[in-house]
Amino acid sequence: MQQNVGGIDRAVRIVAGIALLAWLIVGEGDVRWWGLLGIPLLVTGLIRRCPAYLPFHIRTGDKS
Repeated sequence: MQQNVGGIDRAVRIVAGIALLAWLIVGEGDVRWWGLLGIPLLVTGLIRRCPAYLPFHIRTGDKS
């Protein structure tokens, strides 16, 4: 499986995913459920593969 998420993109996804998941935990009311958006960000950052990039042939990593 070829990776298409590079270093900076990966770091941003992981940090944003953790931040959104934290919002799920500490948030109040119905707005806190937006924190679930952190799950796909965190997963795609950890596995370095983004399915949304595939149809557009986007790669933010090295070009090898």
